[in-house]
Amino acid sequence: MSNPDPHPTETVCENDSSQPELLAPREVPLGGPRAMTVRRTLPQRALSLIGAWCFLDHYGPDEVTPTSGMKVPRHPHTGLATVSWLFDGAIDHLDSTGGEARIEPGDLALMTAGRGITHQEFSTEDTHLLRGVQLWYALPDAERHGEPDLQTYRAPDVGLDGGTARVFIGSLAGSTSPVRTRTAGLVAAEIVLDAGSEVVLELDPAFEYGVLADSGTPVVCDESMPVDHLRYHAPGHTHLVLGGGPDGARVVLVGGVPLGEQIVMWWNFVGRSHDEVAAYRARYQREIGAADGDPASTPVDEVDDDAELFGPWPNGTPDPIPAPVLPNARLRPRG
Repeated sequence: MSNPDPHPTETVCENDSSQPELLAPREVPLGGPRAMTVRRTLPQRALSLIGAWCFLDHYGPDEVTPTSGMKVPRHPHTGLATVSWLFDGAIDHLDSTGGEARIEPGDLALMTAGRGITHQEFSTEDTHLLRGVQLWYALPDAERHGEPDLQTYRAPDVGLDGGTARVFIGSLAGSTSPVRTRTAGLVAAEIVLDAGSEVVLELDPAFEYGVLADSGTPVVCDESMPVDHLRYHAPGHTHLVLGGGPDGARVVLVGGVPLGEQIVMWWNFVGRSHDEVAAYRARYQREIGAADGDPASTPVDEVDDDAELFGPWPNGTPDPIPAPVLPNARLRPRG
């Protein structure tokens, strides 16, 4: 999924264990007036990272019509990995490595951008209700220039005393996902809580965690959570107590070891400096034939003229999304 903000700001992100606990989402439309809207809880001014997790969008339940649903044409990523996870509906994924996948509830699609990748995501024609999350995590400096790839995994149900879990990244509740993350110390899981239940999960005290409320009224450490909100837990906790509330609930748990690196994130690119991100943007614009006429771009002749970074791409697909225009002034990092 792409960040659709037409004027994205550059963000220098680093972990800060003093952040507030409960974070409200902001709504971001994915396209035109009939396009779906996502609720974004990460990044925001109050919190930039949870471990290496740098982006969290929550969407649905949305009724899908021929003019709505998820319609995200080809767009780029660098220096990160994207995680697509659904609760309802189905999405077709296509990327520039040749990777193709139909994503349904319980299926993980983990796309590692590495040095550069492009992909598209569209809800399927037979999808009538769409609901899920899109997560990104930043790759550490030692891994961020690696080859891009796509991995898929069907996460099994894991029984809990008071609910079930599907662990799609890392290890939790005795279950371990086999996918290769290229990032040490990372976890993500869907947890469904029975009505009136109380589930106790063992945590890694070296991790920081976030709990996203998808449905119901989950209770986290004796406090009810509003739907779509994210609760942050700093490192040092050994257990997490989750309750299903009166009607049952579903949450997504993410966590990881603090990244320990600064990253610069703008639009769909993660880099380490303004110049690097601007060069990624110019390279992508050139490869899709959209660089001309944009005075804010890095000049095309300053971009290395080697093999395509964001291609190849099959014919007969929707037109790619051009990158937003960089401001005329040099972007200033924010912490």
